[in-house]
Amino acid sequence: MEGAKLMTGTRIVSLGHYQPSRVLTNDDLAQMVDTNDQWIRERVGIVTRRIADSETVADMAAAAADKALAGSGLTAGDIDLVAVATCSSVDRCPNVATRVANRLGISAPAAYDLNTACSGFSYALATADHAIRAGAARNAIVIGSEKLSDVTDWTDRSTAIIFGDGAGAAVVTGVPDGEPAGVGPVVWGSAPERGDTVRIEGWRPYIQQEGQAVFRWATTELAPIALQACERAGVAPDEIAAFVAHQANARIIDGIARRLKLSTAVIAKDIVESGNTSAASVPLALSKMVERREVPAGAPVLLFGFGGGLTYAGQVIRCP
Repeated sequence: MEGAKLMTGTRIVSLGHYQPSRVLTNDDLAQMVDTNDQWIRERVGIVTRRIADSETVADMAAAAADKALAGSGLTAGDIDLVAVATCSSVDRCPNVATRVANRLGISAPAAYDLNTACSGFSYALATADHAIRAGAARNAIVIGSEKLSDVTDWTDRSTAIIFGDGAGAAVVTGVPDGEPAGVGPVVWGSAPERGDTVRIEGWRPYIQQEGQAVFRWATTELAPIALQACERAGVAPDEIAAFVAHQANARIIDGIARRLKLSTAVIAKDIVESGNTSAASVPLALSKMVERREVPAGAPVLLFGFGGGLTYAGQVIRCP
């Protein structure tokens, strides 16, 4: 890479998303495990989810990234960093990022995968932001992509009802001195002593989780951390135009939003139609929100991912 220079900040210039065509409804699941539509809606808020067949994590990531790049005003030749957040790729090497770069015709980028499960997109966005501000990159594509159907036990009603497949992507570029940044400081961390509450372990793994433990952690401990992201960005909660949390559970999202007192914010609820897509959930929901023009360009949006690890990360961005 030549000609990179230190930037005072970054911004998201465009977004893209991709979901498989196959829809799995609650009634479909009721034919597979002992459950029903009302029970699922009341407990997690999900109505449908998308399931990939032959499509891989890399296929979905590349499709979302291609859409984001097409709307960015940049070309593949302008991109020098590709970061992919995923916890469900079955291939360990080559990584998803290099496969995406190859398919999009991006030449010689820095390319890495990152696994912090459901907080992965916010982690990856932060690392891209840091790299551009440090002069290590100029323009990045940041992707969250998951094929959780590969690691779902379809005989376990406690987890089979939750997960779906999909991808979301953002093109991130530098902001020169004198212009306001569009990606705020990250607040990130983990509770590693609780890591076993969400697991995908072994050679032929299934997702396992202690649902009640995760629910209690998310509803009691995460709102103050999300508030820190607002404070570090210099934005008051009542100024937030939209809240895009990890789409884990509708009751968790509502609980965090209430504690933050987001009085005028649009609350992303893509979980209703997409289920829990782990690292893909935040960019997928954000991309749909922007596509539907639910948030004005330049408005502050709070992103907040949390989940397996247990990990969390959030930042305030300006809507592209």
